[in-house]
This record gives sequence, structure tokens and C-alpha cells, in this order.
Amino acid sequence: MNSDIQNTSLRLAFYGDDFTGSTDALEVLAFAGLKCALFLKPPTAEELKSLGGYDAIGVAGDSRGMSPLEMDQELPFIFNALNDLGAKVVHYKVCSTFDSSPSVGSIGHAMDIARLTFGSQLIPIVAGTPALSRYCVFGNLFARSGTDGLTYRIDRHPIMSVHPVTPMIEADLVIHLGQQTQMRIEKFTLPNFALGREECQSLFAATLNSDKDALLIDTTQKDHLTEVGGLLLDQAKLQKKSFVVGSSGVEYALTQWWTEQGEFSEKSTDFDSFETADQVLAISGSASALSAKQIDAAISAGFADVAIDASALVDPLRSEKASTALVEASLKLLAHGKSLILHTARGPNDPRIGELIDSLVARGESREQAIHSGGRLLGIRLGEIVQRILIEYPIYRLILSGGDTSSQITRILAPDALEIEARLSPGAPLCRAISDKPHLKDLQIALKGGQMGDASYFVRALEGTT
Repeated sequence: MNSDIQNTSLRLAFYGDDFTGSTDALEVLAFAGLKCALFLKPPTAEELKSLGGYDAIGVAGDSRGMSPLEMDQELPFIFNALNDLGAKVVHYKVCSTFDSSPSVGSIGHAMDIARLTFGSQLIPIVAGTPALSRYCVFGNLFARSGTDGLTYRIDRHPIMSVHPVTPMIEADLVIHLGQQTQMRIEKFTLPNFALGREECQSLFAATLNSDKDALLIDTTQKDHLTEVGGLLLDQAKLQKKSFVVGSSGVEYALTQWWTEQGEFSEKSTDFDSFETADQVLAISGSASALSAKQIDAAISAGFADVAIDASALVDPLRSEKASTALVEASLKLLAHGKSLILHTARGPNDPRIGELIDSLVARGESREQAIHSGGRLLGIRLGEIVQRILIEYPIYRLILSGGDTSSQITRILAPDALEIEARLSPGAPLCRAISDKPHLKDLQIALKGGQMGDASYFVRALEGTT
């Protein structure tokens, strides 16, 4: 390790298993006052130095949609690169709903891979994110639904229990993750926090020295996360580094602890306001019921309604014609001053979902393979379309909805990095692209999961706060 790396001031480095979740974590850090940026590939110490240095960095990935074999090919390099940057805490950032399976986006398999880089130290798992209405109680995950405002155990959640790729059918995360790894996972439950800080720290330290491989930590309120932040940093001090798995609750935990300890000054940037946009280009690749409400609200507010034939875009014989037609139609509407909402589905019952899967099955894929690959392939095609639109028409606010959609479009656009611009909705901020490419210069971009935001999300992205 060279001296530049050894002397790094990085407090945290994280890898997001999808792009939307990556901006969620980045927003927490930026709003707390840390200088931070999100990269599409691990930066070197020299690159960070040339950009002026950061308190924290993230790498936006897409392992949430990977098979274990694909993870084996991708994650060792990522983990080694982040480890080499010398951050005190390295975070494998997952969705706050923990949706995953042994065959797709396996969080347990990612933990197994991490052992190759970080050794056999205990892996803390942080699932609760109260700011996003995610709660972990005796190891069971609960989440608020954006469709009705009610909080559900995750295996009864109206969206996540019927997720098209990785439905959550088990709320006990020890059991859920136990289907993905052989690691021995212990629970650190709510009553421990009631014992006070000193006793809580003592119990955590005892677990560090036990025969357990991982520790799932309950959290239901902000104060719990503050204590978790202290525990993670205790581990980093005792074991030289902490590798942790979890939602953006990890970022909330660390920033709350640092703030309590007075380790950095209050932020100087105002993220609470952003200007009205002349036009917005919005792309929705989510089939959730909440996304359908957001699309409906956008159309009611005057967005042009552009329905995408997903099966045509992934068909080698029809893709080019369908893509060109979409680009031409979009450019015509933009030239007339319209904001656009392009969508692949309007809710979970949209027949276009089944048509996409059926078309891939007809070409020889199994139904499971089609479900796994369909979203990714569609996202790539949409990325190519968005790239063509941006090159031809100078639009400055791009809104992407859906994990695969956001990940693949951003990967195609390939900005050097993203920095937080403003609050748009918790977990789905407005970012600014850093790039020398003319069509990305000054581009504002928001990446959100299908379950993020309220019904007015796209409308707010257009109207701003001023």
C-alpha cells in the first residue's frame, strides 16, 4: 500500500448493490456535511486526490441483479479496491427491503466473498432505517408501503412480498440470509439498547470475540442507529477495519455518531431547495403499484405519456426499429416543450410485463432466466435510447425509476461521478453528474427505486421548490 493510500482521510467507502440505493447512501452523507461522491468504478487514491479529496466515497454497482457466479467475477475486485483506499469502514450497501435470493442478488454470498478480503472478523448487519420507515425488531424486518402509508412485516408487504424477481417471503432476516450463506448469524436485539451505552458496547465487544460470523442488529428509532454507529467504529478501532452489510441505516448510524461526538462541523450547503426545470425526461422501468401512481400523477400534471413496448426493445429483430421510433417520438415531444414520462409498465398487472418474459422464453430462456435477465436487458436498451435523446436535445433534469433501469441507464451514460444536488424525496435525491461529455455537462439526475417517493415524485422533480 503506498503512502497516499495509507494516509487517506476517508471515513467510509461503500459499494451499492444497485444505483438507486447508492444515491440513497450518498444523500445521507452529503446532508450530514461530509464531502462525498459516487463513482461508477472504484477510484484510485490518486484520482481522489486530483478531485480534491473526500470524506466518503461510494461505488454504484448492480450486484442486486447478479447470480452468485457473476458476483464471484465482480465483487472480489471491488472489495479489494475499496479496502486499498484505507477507509475505516467498508460498507456493502443493500436495499432497505433486503430483497434477494440464493440465485439473484444473494447478500449472503456477498458476505462469503467479503471474507476473502476482510478475513474472518464479525460482519455487522444493519437492516433498520427509521428515516425510510424501515424497522428491524427481533431480527424481523418491517417496512412502510408507499401505496397506503401502512407498515407491514416485509413478507406481507404489498409490494415487496410480490416482487417480480426477488419476492420477500421471509421476514426473519437470520432465516432469510441463512438460505444464502452458511455463516452463523447472531441477533443483537432491542433490549440491549435499553441497558445503556456502556453495557451495550460491552455486549457488542463480547460478540466480536465469539464464534459467530455475523451479527444482525435491531433498530427502530434514530437513537438506536446512533449507538450502532459507535459500535461499528469501536470494531474498526479494535480490528483496524469494519466491514458491514446493510441499508443506508449504516450511513445514518455513522453520521449521527460523528455529529454527536463533534467530529465535523455543520454542513454549509443548503440542499432543501432546487429550481423548477423547464422540462424533465422521466423513465420508469418499475412495475410497482407505487410507480403506477407516480406515472398517473405525472400524466395528470401535463407530462407526455410515452408507453414503451418492452418486448420489442429486447427482440433482436425489432429492437432497432422500436428504439428509433421511441427516440424520434420523444424528440418531437421535447421540441414542443413537453416533459416526458416513458414507462415500461403501469403497475404489477400491466400485460407488458408478461409479454416481455414470454418473448424471452420463446427465444429459449427458462422463465427464471427471463425474469432475471429481462430487466437488465431492457435497462441497457433504455440506456441507449436515453443517450441518443440527450445527445440530440439539451435536457438538464433526468429522472430514472426502477433498480435495473436506473443502474443500466447510468452505466450507459457513464458520468465520471455523481454528487448530491438537492433533496427530492428521502432515499431518492437529485444529483449532479460530473463529466466532460457535452450532453452530460450540468445534467441533474435522480435515481430511485420503484418503492421510493410519494405519488407526486415526478411532478416535484419538474416543479422544484422555488
